Amino acid sequence: MFPTKQHLAMARTLGVAIVATLGLAACATYDDEFAGINSRLDQLDTKVQGAAQSAESANQSAQQANQRLDQMESRVQQLETKPSRPPRG
Repeated sequence: MFPTKQHLAMARTLGVAIVATLGLAACATYDDEFAGINSRLDQLDTKVQGAAQSAESANQSAQQANQRLDQMESRVQQLETKPSRPPRG
């Protein structure tokens, strides 16, 4: 049996369908990989945001501690420059 134009057209159509199916299967694989990568990126983003909040909190605490140290330093300087009192007794 010799291939006719109809047989060749059918074979061409089937070939295109097979290639398209394989292409879609590859896309599904990439979709899974992209979903996994996006999930990991979301986890990292959450960790980075948590670290940024912790850093901001630590920065505020350090600023408050520095203010207290500055106040204590000025009080110490006042005490050091104050004239000494004569000892009692």
